[in-house]
Amino acid sequence: MLATMFVDLDHLLATPMFNPYRCSVGFHPLHSYFMAGIYALLCILPYEKLKLPWWIRPIGIGLFFHMLTDFQDFYLWRMWL
Repeated sequence: MLATMFVDLDHLLATPMFNPYRCSVGFHPLHSYFMAGIYALLCILPYEKLKLPWWIRPIGIGLFFHMLTDFQDFYLWRMWL
C-alpha cells in the first residue's frame, strides 16, 4: 500500500507543484474524481468471482485512502491558513 504514493507523481505536472489553496483531488490527472471512482471500484470488486489477482484490492484501498487523505488535507489546511 505504500507504493500507492507513486500516484503523487502527477503533482510534477502542475505549476506550482504545491499550492495550499488548491485541492489536489479534481485537479491532477491521477487525482480526478473519475479516477477516485475507479479506485473505489477496485475496493469492492468480487475478485474471486472474476478470477482476478488478490493483490489488486490492497492497491485500490491504498489509492482510495490516498484520495481521502488528500481531500481532508486540503480542508485542514484551509482552517489554518
